[in-house]
Amino acid sequence: MPEISIITPSYNSSKYLDETINSVLNQTFKDWEWLITDDCSTDNSVEILEEQNDPRIKVFKAKKNGGAGHARNISLENATGRFITFLDADDFWESNFLEEMVNFMKSENAELAYSTYSRCDENLNPTIGDFEADTIVNFNNLLRTCRLSLLSSMYDSKRVGKFYFPEGTKREDHVMWLELLKKIPQGKPLKKTLSKYRMLPNSVSRNKSNIMKDQYLVYKDYMKFSTLKSLYYTANWAFNGFIKYSKIFN
Repeated sequence: MPEISIITPSYNSSKYLDETINSVLNQTFKDWEWLITDDCSTDNSVEILEEQNDPRIKVFKAKKNGGAGHARNISLENATGRFITFLDADDFWESNFLEEMVNFMKSENAELAYSTYSRCDENLNPTIGDFEADTIVNFNNLLRTCRLSLLSSMYDSKRVGKFYFPEGTKREDHVMWLELLKKIPQGKPLKKTLSKYRMLPNSVSRNKSNIMKDQYLVYKDYMKFSTLKSLYYTANWAFNGFIKYSKIFN
């Protein structure tokens, strides 16, 4: 069994796949498996993935287009590594990401950890300041803002089990992290910049106004909060999202 399982959904990602693939192949830590599920792409993403001549890379094909959460769950079902981490098909890791994260998890006896990441344009040029891993994350502060980005986080499935993504919501990552932090007390910050996030203008996470309802349902439907409590946390999330991405504060 590999030490690390990397989970990736892919959908029409051919434009960035080569850079993402190289960022994984260039990792200094080599004991990993990479489980990529293609979500019924209509471009040549599958062809690019299947050209990779590395037995650690395992490509799956979703039977229907079910979204990123559905694709991640297919990969998770087949994952065998102790440490679970995530990388979307348009993101990028520095070559020491896996090594630094695993060493940190072990030295800190952490069940969950996250690191600082760069926020870049589509050419991986920084656009605003790095998102700093400077706060211990727990369930209560994660309700107000999702500090855990998939591309910069890792958890120990040997200790906490696997956590799957709810389907049918655009906020599946936030729900998953909340469910995990119901079970464990905290996630620890590694204050090193180890990855690059492409802030594409059409990405779901960037269009805050379009997903306000989905965020409200995180609290109302998934956390089972009252309407008033759900509105309160939605307002907190929206305010913190503005602070997170506004160039005024970065």
